[in-house]
Amino acid sequence: MQVKTTEIKGLLVIEPQVFSDSRGFFLETYNEQRYKKAGINTTFIQDNISKSTYGVVRGLHFQLPPFAQAKLVQCIEGVVYDVAVDLRKDSPTFGKWHGVILTAGSHRQFFIPQGFAHGFSVLSETATFMYKCDNLYHPEADGGILLSDADLNIDWQITPDKRILSEKDTHHPTLKEFLKNDPF
Repeated sequence: MQVKTTEIKGLLVIEPQVFSDSRGFFLETYNEQRYKKAGINTTFIQDNISKSTYGVVRGLHFQLPPFAQAKLVQCIEGVVYDVAVDLRKDSPTFGKWHGVILTAGSHRQFFIPQGFAHGFSVLSETATFMYKCDNLYHPEADGGILLSDADLNIDWQITPDKRILSEKDTHHPTLKEFLKNDPF
């Protein structure tokens, strides 16, 4: 497996080794020993899968401390544009974001440490998205940032008129509004 760093410390793009032949392919989606050796010293305790159609944009979600979650995400069917926003107040890249295309064909993974908001948009007809989390979901710690926050200026690669959003995701505060309450 190859691990690629991004311009935001801690965000990693992982290219797993895929063994392909005329029958199909085989790959390890997670091996604790290999991932720890690559610097991902995270114990995952919850797995989630979502399925969405073209135009769905989910995010930007996170869990407030002490229930923050690190995530190892990948697209197992279709294509998504995955985004992480740095919410670590002491980080030199606070408020910056990084996006990566994840496809079922590439098997690429994206590691998002604790302290980030996360979201994705579906670029294919449908997409199945899988993520491992290092903490259980706690509804009372649920947080979000408006995915259309003008200051973040994230290009979700779906025009606004084609985006399909949950009611909840249309009501999140901007990052500036969220920080007024000093939640961290």
